Amino acid sequence: MSLEPQPAHKQGCNCAARDGEAFLGWVGRLVHAHRRELAAVARAEGLGAEDAFDAVQDAFQTFLTLPAAQPLIDLGDDDARRLLVTLTRNVARNRRRLHARARPHLGDPALIAALPAATAAADELIAAAEDQVRLRRCVQTLADVQRAVVTLRMLDDVPGEDVATALGITPNHVAVLLHRAKANLLSCMTG
Repeated sequence: MSLEPQPAHKQGCNCAARDGEAFLGWVGRLVHAHRRELAAVARAEGLGAEDAFDAVQDAFQTFLTLPAAQPLIDLGDDDARRLLVTLTRNVARNRRRLHARARPHLGDPALIAALPAATAAADELIAAAEDQVRLRRCVQTLADVQRAVVTLRMLDDVPGEDVATALGITPNHVAVLLHRAKANLLSCMTG
């Protein structure tokens, strides 16, 4: 048996998957780097905090479906940022027009510069969405029975006795599993 490195095709390399992971990692960094600016752009188009959050999310969703998005990874973040600003502005304008929420444009650069402070609610929504995604990932790392107990007890608000009956275990075992699952989730969320 040879200890020398094997070519990628012999190692079972899934290069397309690796490229996809690199692209999604890059997009994640774009989200964190530019979300405040994009929320400010949407707010400048006359949207409220929640609508601005939705506009940013829609802009990123559109960005991910564009065939020209993936090649931007090689060109740098500035081109991607400009494209995201344009997408966000267009989504925000369409939302405002479609929902008849006509508000004056804030074209004055001094007013636009003041907007990031006014987007705290949008930032809070983004942070809450990120926490929810992190929690869902953490729940997926739990063992099957613990995941079932957490889902039924904490997310679906099913009483402990009903969970025990559904899973064929005792109510005390449900309580123990829930306690351990909460400890694992806390560790995962803070880790």
